[in-house]
Amino acid sequence: MKKFLIVGLGNIGAAYYNTRHNIGFKVLNSFAEERELIFEDARYGAICKTRFKGKSMLLLKPSTLMNLSGKAVRYWAIKENIPLENILIITDDLNLPFGTIRLKPKGSDGGHNGLKDIQAQLNTPNYPRIRFGIQSDQKGYNTVDFVLGKWTNHELDQMKLRIEKTKAQILAFVTQGIQAAMNQYNGT
Repeated sequence: MKKFLIVGLGNIGAAYYNTRHNIGFKVLNSFAEERELIFEDARYGAICKTRFKGKSMLLLKPSTLMNLSGKAVRYWAIKENIPLENILIITDDLNLPFGTIRLKPKGSDGGHNGLKDIQAQLNTPNYPRIRFGIQSDQKGYNTVDFVLGKWTNHELDQMKLRIEKTKAQILAFVTQGIQAAMNQYNGT
């Protein structure tokens, strides 16, 4: 059976729960809730397992804090014998307008410390990721305060639709492959 590691990036703790930087956790929480899955604490994160159309999926929310996410990704990929091309990282992206969602097979870290650590731990930038745009239209804001800030009411109003689209991309990635999923969802 083909295995996939689906990783939602975020920070653990109530203070970070509803922040922009935790969109990866938010997406996986919604994905698991919809399927009545329960995350269990495990080494380097909270995990749950599911199957979809003959594919095995391990969902991971790293507990290592954002900047050390690679440690959890590497550990679970090795432990579960999941190849690099079957790892999917869900992360926030300051370089994309809010709500823009892009699936990519590889790329730079774009200044994102979580992606930087994953790249260092995997020894490559060539791993699939879904980038969830959180860019602000404000000028001169503090980046750290912004990504660790709470969603605005305007953002929350649009969030459900964006999360649904992200979950659909995850399933397309798992069942159809990255190229077909990109063709289907990027640009919509």
